[in-house]
Amino acid sequence: MSKADRQTVIPPSPSEADYQRDSAGNPLIPDISDPIALFTTWMGEAREAEPNDANAMSLATVDAGGRPDVRVVLLKGVSDEGFTFYTNFESAKGEQLKANPFAALGFHWKSLRRQVRVRGAIQPVPDEEADAYFASRARVSRLSAAASDQSRPLPSRDVFEKRIAALEKEFEGQDNIPRPSVWGGFRLVPEEIEFWQDQAFRMHDRLKFTQKDGVWTTTRLYP
Repeated sequence: MSKADRQTVIPPSPSEADYQRDSAGNPLIPDISDPIALFTTWMGEAREAEPNDANAMSLATVDAGGRPDVRVVLLKGVSDEGFTFYTNFESAKGEQLKANPFAALGFHWKSLRRQVRVRGAIQPVPDEEADAYFASRARVSRLSAAASDQSRPLPSRDVFEKRIAALEKEFEGQDNIPRPSVWGGFRLVPEEIEFWQDQAFRMHDRLKFTQKDGVWTTTRLYP
């Protein structure tokens, strides 16, 4: 692929006519004092609008050298306590979060032209909560989690599939597959949550919530 061809795959900026055709945009973010309630509303609307994985989020961490790392994971719970996700503790993100227990999340719902950004401290999910979520997963998903040395080199796909097959045989006829000790959950306790709503002519609406001593304050930001 030539340099010119590579450039053509990047969409151009919207033209005046493009904005005029969609000048109304979506409703502005309402004034609200509870960001978790607003996030829950947006997530519900995203679940109806997005074709796949409305709960997909970018998770940003920092490695031992202070360099950022990012990947997409799935949100598995949200409450006043925070945003919950699960992983192998010995994976790259697991090791990074244990060494530096702070992270950032990014949600992007293209169909709704919305983004949410979250930053805060990381806490481990209690074992009983992780056990309950692990038990709720599909049986083969539990077996694959147990078989995977996540983020470590894999000699071949065949090695992984043989591990799963061995576990299938070990737990044949059983549904009670124990959660591996290296697999569990993290919860990001939000200190900042920013909601972003697309508007025509790049006059986007941004509302930032900041929490201190259990109290949320709001600030509107220039787009």
